[in-house]
Amino acid sequence: MSTTLEPLESLEPTLSVRQVLMLERVLAGEPEVVAGAGQLDRAVRWVHVAEAADVGVMLSGGEMVLTTGVLLAGDDDKQAEYIRSLHRAEAAAVVLGLGRAFPAPPDVMRRAAERCGLPMVVLHRPFPFAELTEEVQARLVRRKFAAVSMSEAVRTTLTGLITAGAPLQRMLDEIAHHSGCPVVVTNLAHRVLATAGERSAVDDVLRDWERIARQAGGSEGDGWIRAELGGRGERWGQIMLCGYRGDTATGRLLADRAAEALVLHRMLGGTSAHTWEEQSAQSLLTDLVSGVVPARQLLPRARAAGLPVNRRTFVPLVVRDGDPAELDRVLRLLGLPGIVAELADGATAVLLSLARDQDATVLTANFAARLSGTVVAAADPRTAWDDVPGGMREARHVADAVASGALDLPAVVRLKDVHLRGLVRLLRDDPHVQSFAERELDGLLCGAGDDLLAVLRTYLATGRNKSRTAQLHHVSRPALYRRLEAIQGRLGVDLDDFEQAASVHIALLAHDAQQS
Repeated sequence: MSTTLEPLESLEPTLSVRQVLMLERVLAGEPEVVAGAGQLDRAVRWVHVAEAADVGVMLSGGEMVLTTGVLLAGDDDKQAEYIRSLHRAEAAAVVLGLGRAFPAPPDVMRRAAERCGLPMVVLHRPFPFAELTEEVQARLVRRKFAAVSMSEAVRTTLTGLITAGAPLQRMLDEIAHHSGCPVVVTNLAHRVLATAGERSAVDDVLRDWERIARQAGGSEGDGWIRAELGGRGERWGQIMLCGYRGDTATGRLLADRAAEALVLHRMLGGTSAHTWEEQSAQSLLTDLVSGVVPARQLLPRARAAGLPVNRRTFVPLVVRDGDPAELDRVLRLLGLPGIVAELADGATAVLLSLARDQDATVLTANFAARLSGTVVAAADPRTAWDDVPGGMREARHVADAVASGALDLPAVVRLKDVHLRGLVRLLRDDPHVQSFAERELDGLLCGAGDDLLAVLRTYLATGRNKSRTAQLHHVSRPALYRRLEAIQGRLGVDLDDFEQAASVHIALLAHDAQQS
């Protein structure tokens, strides 16, 4: 696993110089910032009381140094070098207690600190340095303990979810809960694979995702915290906390714990980054088909998932009995931008996004020609994103209306190709239609009529062609005649009469639609 966690010591939560100066005990000393006022957000890792002139060699960075300056009084060179040594040691700030050695802020130290950008603070009232060190050290220890506790709580929770077999989305929801901000998982091309967090906040992030993605390789700031995802020497994505409001060290710790859990989730679940892409596409297309989420709200998700959406022609498709991986491979082979997602009942949705000057009909036919043993149902192309959900539902309706044994279908089936079957499919839930189907077919639905029902279905689908029906059922013509006579006897109809045959045909279509 390539996602390794940094030692907690290197991720130690800190206080800023500004926060230290706002402590009640410090305010009692009447602090005044005399230099480096623009650097007060520097992190204070520790507080160090020192009177030695060469204190810089004792520091490791991030310390707030407290001094009375007794060894510096009267020597301008020592005062300037003292400040420079603190700067070289990357001290966070220097606090000088006035009164013992300096009645007023020493001008030499102040100027040197300003040049170095080192915050310099003087205390106008006598102040026990021990109280300040005690206060700050206690707060730092508490913060460190809180960070460790948070880290372990997150790790325990996420590990429990992995053990319970929780899906990726459940994991991300938990991470978003702990971070209090939107969470985004991307692949290496910065395509969004999954998101979590408050929906409106996530949408705000995705609306600006193109700019964010371009800056993804930059340094962290403003609460944008990233952690790499990968394993076995290979990176395959990243997780990003978007607008984290806590301190950066804690946010980085949380992001690392989240990355660790996601990598483990993928390894134990046998999933891949590609699988996460499929889940992302499935969520998007399912929402488009259902119409529950307004199309305009789904536009940022589509754009962030890498689907071109500006000035495009959208072709909604639904493929029956198609392998999503194979459909995706064909799209890539033909160079057609689009997303693929498996829906329920063996159907797979495909949304093509074509340039306005491309021939949607020809390209859809080329796509269908690459597939075998499948039914490709298509809606008419849409040029407005808001019309895509209606197109997806139309394609799904066409796919559902095509019977598995339908004959002489074109390579791409459209609404005009399903004729009466499509209308009956739309009306299948109407109680009057259901009652009609039961009444017309009652003689075959009761008892052992399944074989006769299959013969009737083929006979009507072939336009009452007896020779073709006998051939498809592998029976002789006399045997077929006997079965047709049995069907007519049970139903009490004459199948040679067009109106009666049409009535039975409609009833059978309704029955099949209800069964599916």
